[in-house]
Amino acid sequence: MSETEATADRPGQVDITDYNDPDAPWNQAWDQEGGIANWNDDVIEEFRENSGKVGGAYAGGDLILLTTTGAKSGKRHTTPLGPLYRGSVMFVSSFIEDKYPAWWYNIKANPQVTVELRDKTYQATGTVLEGADYDEFAAWALADNPLLADYQSKVDRPMPLVVLTLGGAG
Repeated sequence: MSETEATADRPGQVDITDYNDPDAPWNQAWDQEGGIANWNDDVIEEFRENSGKVGGAYAGGDLILLTTTGAKSGKRHTTPLGPLYRGSVMFVSSFIEDKYPAWWYNIKANPQVTVELRDKTYQATGTVLEGADYDEFAAWALADNPLLADYQSKVDRPMPLVVLTLGGAG
């Protein structure tokens, strides 16, 4: 059974605390023929047309568009992600079960990224956390975020953690 409840500071948004919640965006059905990339394209278009507001599975939630440079291809790739916060520190993770996401590898190879947040675009630096920095941050994230803890309990590899440091808006 899912543990969800609407939050007072984000009306209309439901907090998902169970990784297997059928209402969670990552558990939504997507067109197998068009693939997840086409689904992302629709979210990206809606985000940009509405100053960062989107409907569907992400309605009422905070969403960013993270643009990275491909580690192998050198091409720019944009991915919608739900940012998480540790105080004023923005970070992102992923619920892909069988591998790390492409954006994680891209940031390892080239930490210079672009972050679109609401109606602003920022040049930013992504830092893939590793070693002692990862251990400390992951311990905090798992203690503070029941959803990440639930996810981590279901996979054998450490969850990806990337801190995003925003520069000036452009």
